[in-house]
Amino acid sequence: MTEPSGNEPAVDVVDGASPHEVRDAGTRHEIRRAAVWLGMASAIALVVLLVQPLLIIFAGLVFAALLDGGVRLLGRVLPIGRGWRLLIVCLLTIAFLVGTFYLTGVQVAEQITQLRTTLEGQATRVSTWLSRQGLMPGASDINGIARQALSSAGRLTSWVGTVFGALTTMFMIIVIGLFVAMDPRVYDRGLQWMVPERNRAEFAITVARMSHTLRRLLFGRILGMVAEGVLTWLALMVGGVPMAAILGILTGLLAFIPNIGAFISGALMIAVGFSAGYDAGLWAIGTYVIVQTFDGYVLIPIVAKRTVDMPPALTLGTQIMASALFGILGLALADPMTAMIKTAMERRSEKVEDGDDEGEARA
Repeated sequence: MTEPSGNEPAVDVVDGASPHEVRDAGTRHEIRRAAVWLGMASAIALVVLLVQPLLIIFAGLVFAALLDGGVRLLGRVLPIGRGWRLLIVCLLTIAFLVGTFYLTGVQVAEQITQLRTTLEGQATRVSTWLSRQGLMPGASDINGIARQALSSAGRLTSWVGTVFGALTTMFMIIVIGLFVAMDPRVYDRGLQWMVPERNRAEFAITVARMSHTLRRLLFGRILGMVAEGVLTWLALMVGGVPMAAILGILTGLLAFIPNIGAFISGALMIAVGFSAGYDAGLWAIGTYVIVQTFDGYVLIPIVAKRTVDMPPALTLGTQIMASALFGILGLALADPMTAMIKTAMERRSEKVEDGDDEGEARA
């Protein structure tokens, strides 16, 4: 029985160990290890279950990095507050998009309908020719395969199939990006607070490098998108290939996804070219080869020296895995994921080398 303290009443405290108390130190150590592994397994399961919102949040961070890069670039010439610079960047972006679609709106709207009809006709001609040669199943077999593929699609990619889902996702990405870009230091401090104090300095350095790498990567991507879109538009227009405007816009947008985007835009370009005649098809092939050669051997090496240089095979492999696991959004975010992981691993390697050097110096 304990003595009362102040106004506290006296209480009886039972002596002895409780039934669930573990006195053995080795057993407690093993329980802690098991708890760590169980926590890791639970975290992995939670990530799998929440992969869609996590991808949306990551896309919002990528958009925030894009805005932050524009704000920093504008800060070199305009010594004003960050909020005003962010507002200017947003207004310039909106003005560019509205102006582009206003100047080419009617033409692009007509070309989108024409492009769909042209691609459907070209696909029918190619499939019919392949079927006659015995290289492709019949139409009924193709329909069965398509239905089976659509029915077996995972739930990770099914949510992007509807227009409402795509618009909602885009809206959430933009909102998250704007909030983070307004004051990124708040979120940076919050992340550091969740890290153990002894590791916060290293964590802050790694996050700063990853953010810098992401900004440079996005700058290079935008530069490549603008260059490919404008060059394709002008070249196809000079060659008399129909729907040059929409093909240039699609080429520029698809340039955000290296390798795969270039293949898709090239296929569209060639299909539309041959729909207008043999000469236009050859011109489209030449345009695709010239634009991609310029992009691969002139523009990308120049940009890579100032931005992020990632091996093409690594980029393509990551895109294939990300698209298989996470769908269209994963494909679009494969490059930023790879660049950030690569930066974190390089920082870890530098830290290990510095530790080894210090250990040898002490020895």
